[in-house]
Amino acid sequence: MVKKAKKEGTDLEAAALKELGKMKAKMENASKKVESYVKKNPEKAMLISAGIAAALAGAAALVASKKGKKKTAKKKK
Repeated sequence: MVKKAKKEGTDLEAAALKELGKMKAKMENASKKVESYVKKNPEKAMLISAGIAAALAGAAALVASKKGKKKTAKKKK
């Protein structure tokens, strides 16, 4: 049983490393495309990144405000 488990673990590790390699290659390709787009369209890229930052800040503020409401609600009880 131990040998079988070790072999399965090794097989799973090999599969995971193979998938990791695929994802790494895809990310490198995407990174090159983004870099190329930014070089060709710096103004648009800046506006897109500012929009994403604003959306993330808004989401963070919403989550923070909900957590604050939960804490004050617990204190009132």
